[in-house]
Amino acid sequence: MRVFLGITGASGAPYAARLLRELTLAGCEVGVCASSSGIEVLATELYGDATLPRDDVLARLTQGLEGVAVYRPDDYRAPYASGSAKVDGYVICPCSMATLGTIAGGAMANLVHRAASVALKEGRRLVLVPRETPLSAIHLENMLRLRNAGAVIVFAAPGFYHAPKTVDDLVGFVVARVLDQLGIENTVSQRWGQ
Repeated sequence: MRVFLGITGASGAPYAARLLRELTLAGCEVGVCASSSGIEVLATELYGDATLPRDDVLARLTQGLEGVAVYRPDDYRAPYASGSAKVDGYVICPCSMATLGTIAGGAMANLVHRAASVALKEGRRLVLVPRETPLSAIHLENMLRLRNAGAVIVFAAPGFYHAPKTVDDLVGFVVARVLDQLGIENTVSQRWGQ
């Protein structure tokens, strides 16, 4: 399975890191593109240093993972920028409200936006993982607009019925839901009734 993972500037870097790891464990080929704000969030939330250079952050994020290719936000030659490329699923995790609004408006300022636009126009799986609170009417309208266009919104809001004991258990809950939406079998989090 070939998956695009866009990482933008919403808080939620642990979701992106765990999702990337689970995708590679499932044998997926993953193309990763992080916005500048996404890099800052990864550096801050995962490595405790917002000043880390882009290349260092991405090297740490992808270290030891097989089947991962990293693309710059301005790389429109990446396969994920064209509908003629065979891609099975697209995820933006975390998805900032700025990114969500840009995609909802049909604009494309970088590869993350373009990949999402390709997913929508080609009728492919697009999963957006926003993390914001509270939500304005504009946020809600943009999410509805994208849902009506075919995107799936998996809000970064973990459940508690699986009796989480760690933050990683909470992260795993959301990651499992994303994997489900991509059609990837997983046992990342305990399911209801288990």
